[in-house]
Amino acid sequence: MRIAFVGKGGSGKTTLSALFSRHLARSGAPVLAIDGDINQHLAEALGHDGDPLDAPPLGAHLRDIKEYLRGTNPRIPSADAMIKTTPPGRGSRLLTLLGDDELHARHVRRVGDVPLMVTGEFDESDLGVACYHSKLGGVELYLGHLVDGPGEYVVVDMTAGADAFASGLFTRFDMTFLVAEPTRKGVSVYRQYRDHAREFGIRVAVIGNKVTGEDDLLFLKEEVGDDLLTHLVHSSWVRAAEQGREQGELEYQNLHALNVLRETVDALPKDWATTHGHAVEFHLRNARAWADDRTGGDLAAQIDPDFVPGPPALA
Repeated sequence: MRIAFVGKGGSGKTTLSALFSRHLARSGAPVLAIDGDINQHLAEALGHDGDPLDAPPLGAHLRDIKEYLRGTNPRIPSADAMIKTTPPGRGSRLLTLLGDDELHARHVRRVGDVPLMVTGEFDESDLGVACYHSKLGGVELYLGHLVDGPGEYVVVDMTAGADAFASGLFTRFDMTFLVAEPTRKGVSVYRQYRDHAREFGIRVAVIGNKVTGEDDLLFLKEEVGDDLLTHLVHSSWVRAAEQGREQGELEYQNLHALNVLRETVDALPKDWATTHGHAVEFHLRNARAWADDRTGGDLAAQIDPDFVPGPPALA
């Protein structure tokens, strides 16, 4: 299952992404964490310390990723003709989670119990030239060509706020958890996400974070209603871990919340047809809006009408 953590900057979505990834990994489940935020802090949240993580960023190797994933697909003559929304077709090279392939070998690094991929930072050479979402193309292509199986998890720490809607990446997830603090600003992003997600049938559940008492919980219930799935209380354990002095065990209430998240994800049906349908729709949108002119081709022709998404495609 593919899980996105979104929310206002400072809401704790990176912390929750790390906690949930570690929770899954320590249970023995296959999990891959991806840092898709402009502020690349997921490695630190997972416990990395010292020199910068030596994981080659996806955003810096986008052309190589395209070249690898297009495989022998006759509808994609070159990497230059491929864009981040190009869906797989017959001949495309599909991926299994943490499979024995060059993409995982090059980009995955382990932080404690958790394998991690990163999109890369927004650096000085990008200023005034590119938007951060161009770096997320590697994540979009990766998820578009991934055939994940039962009991496997991809956890993505997404960009803050409603910026996640700047590309079709938001449709590539089986579940989106929106992290909200019990404040008016904390729930403002929820309203934006709720309205956009409903248009495409995207599953969104709210996780209250940094809850200190009944008043906070009541506020969240009044603001988000039935979309409030669970909540985490203010955590001394998390604060200690952020200060580099992790000790003891996560609070019982917060461990329970992580279990609720997993139970919710595990209860969801995998809908390959809808996911692939969203990929095709956003590819056509991008083709019409800019990509046909940019590449000089008709990118609608990249869509393979006879491609069957999901496990059958691996055969």
